[in-house]
Amino acid sequence: MTVERIVSANQPENEQEEKIELTLRPADFDNYIGQERMKKALQLAIAAAKKRGEPIDHVLLYGPPGLGKTTMASVIANEMGAQIRVTSGPAIERAGDLASLLTNLQDGDILFIDEIHRLHRSIEEVLYAAMEDFKLDIMLGKGPSARSLRLDLPKFTIIGATTRTGALAAPLRDRFGLQQRLEFYTTLEVAQIIARAANILGVPIDKGAAEHLAARARLTPRIANRLLKRVRDYADVNGDGIVDTKTAEKAMIMMEVDELGLDPADRRMLETIIEHHRGGPVGVETIAALTGDERSTIEDFFEPYLMQIGLLERTPRGRKITDKAYTHLGKKSHKPPDQTKLV
Repeated sequence: MTVERIVSANQPENEQEEKIELTLRPADFDNYIGQERMKKALQLAIAAAKKRGEPIDHVLLYGPPGLGKTTMASVIANEMGAQIRVTSGPAIERAGDLASLLTNLQDGDILFIDEIHRLHRSIEEVLYAAMEDFKLDIMLGKGPSARSLRLDLPKFTIIGATTRTGALAAPLRDRFGLQQRLEFYTTLEVAQIIARAANILGVPIDKGAAEHLAARARLTPRIANRLLKRVRDYADVNGDGIVDTKTAEKAMIMMEVDELGLDPADRRMLETIIEHHRGGPVGVETIAALTGDERSTIEDFFEPYLMQIGLLERTPRGRKITDKAYTHLGKKSHKPPDQTKLV
């Protein structure tokens, strides 16, 4: 059985947790903290589209999980005053599923496709004409009697979200007029997000506690909100419900989340590279075999943050542990001593 990591940026699978997360999502740019560069670009595009009375161009949002791609799609829809339909790449199994979605849209509607990189290639090909010409080609019948029918579609916008933009076919990627990458947040921005979420949830929290949690939230809002909810539980059971710095520290120790936001799974992966391969370089397939994780899990959920904070390097020969990681883990470096001769 897989145990959910407290610092995982995966979508919550629990229905109640998902409902809570929905209440924490901002509805407009004014309440969306961070991602200033992307917000400016989208605000300009939205203002121009509204001035012309047209839908906004198709938007591709990409970046590590938990940074707010789904939230940004909802913000764009709200700012445009448009209806949004939500689906995901794996949910669209046949071309008929996509045709049903597209023909039920109205002018100006937005279709949000999460994990768009997981669309089947045959479905992507149907999307090409739909996105570019607002036409839908449908094959009627089979064999020699089959014929093609072209339907007109309303002027709609597709917002695609992906953690792996490189997995998208180039013809599909090129049809997105706006391609925006979500960057990791700063610790200050994450502290502001925690303070906002605590206010919505009615959790009394002081500035020091918010900053303490922000430093351990892996620069990711979804993880920050998850840590806040778990610390709230700890404060309710072991205190008076008020989250102060001391309470936050005790909760993090109990959950084994250290000062850089690493949990036991992160530390195990780094220590495995050190102990079995002298700090690397080592291939990702070998790491996956040693840790029991899938390659995609390592690439999507472990590596981005570990590289962002300078604990892991990706080299042509494989993954390599940095000096900062040795220091953080309290391990002795396997690097040979400096052989440079002193003159």
